[in-house]
Amino acid sequence: MAILIKAVTSRKDLKIFARFANNLYKGSRFYVPSMPWDDLNTFDKDKNGAFEFCEAGFYLAYRGSEVVGRVAAIVNSKANEAWKVRQVRFGWFDFIDDIEVSRALLDKVIEFGRERGMTQIVGPLGFTDFDPEGMLVEGFDRLSTMALIYNHPYYPEHMRKLGYVKETGWVEYRITIPEELPERHIKLARLVMERNGLKIRKLTRRQVKKEKYGRKLFELINETYCVLYGYSLLSEKQIDLYVDVYLGLVDLRMVTFIEDSEGNLIAAGVTMPSLSEALQKCRGELLPFGWWHLLKSMYLKKPDTLDLLLVGVKPEWQNKGVNSLLFLDLFKTVKDMGFKYAETNANLETNAKVQAMWAPFEKELHKRRWVFAKEI
Repeated sequence: MAILIKAVTSRKDLKIFARFANNLYKGSRFYVPSMPWDDLNTFDKDKNGAFEFCEAGFYLAYRGSEVVGRVAAIVNSKANEAWKVRQVRFGWFDFIDDIEVSRALLDKVIEFGRERGMTQIVGPLGFTDFDPEGMLVEGFDRLSTMALIYNHPYYPEHMRKLGYVKETGWVEYRITIPEELPERHIKLARLVMERNGLKIRKLTRRQVKKEKYGRKLFELINETYCVLYGYSLLSEKQIDLYVDVYLGLVDLRMVTFIEDSEGNLIAAGVTMPSLSEALQKCRGELLPFGWWHLLKSMYLKKPDTLDLLLVGVKPEWQNKGVNSLLFLDLFKTVKDMGFKYAETNANLETNAKVQAMWAPFEKELHKRRWVFAKEI
């Protein structure tokens, strides 16, 4: 039976789109369900500030009356201008193991891109770096994280058969948290702090709001991440959203700020307990009792693994040992809380600076993911 690609044109269609992957991977030991309500906010032009500089189309693949795949086509004009490219992105790309389905979905993205003058298709990528990106090519037997994509092994095989090649890649490490920090690490952190007049700050929610630390954090992230593959600077509207998403939910004991002698923010680290198992238990839904599993993992019975969500150091302070202060503060907190492991999430293969941060620790490189590309 022929594959029919339909554009998402209604709220009902969008809900089907948002829930498709959760249905496709139902029962998987390694897939971590997304939160459909959160995805719907991402797809909402009124709520997602990325639509200020992005165009997008959402498509479902049907075989008869059955939904067998989905894909988003995105043109990020800000990123294209910054990186001097003409790319259409594909994201939220999921499909059954039928190459006619994957081909039809990607052909629709190509059509979307050509209509807007694009010359290359790349993905999986979202609107920005804060959306899921990168197709898993190694580590299919490892539990995914909340922030990243999990996919079946047949996904990259389809990409290769359809003529797509690797554009860039990320690696992920699972770090074993040591019983004690090496003495040389502690001495380095104290030396860096004393020599440069730096200080570690732990803030309350009132202080974060009063001193506008959420905005300071994401301005720092903009400055730190702007040189990374495909990054587009966060807009004011996006920053306001991410302040609520990240600092509205995280346990501030697991957030570290580093200031210089004049009180300027120069580095920050944001971590949180892994929600992977909690999301599996609630199947990505808050109701009727999904909220309890998430609440328990965040504040009550924490898992043994934490997720390293954001680490940023101002460019002029990189390679000066500032990251040692982040680890010095974080280490005591996570040990007191009983964590044994940390997931780095995705690090660009070419980002030697961030990978060097994990050098002092016992670690396992357990996942790789790629962005695929093809000229159109």
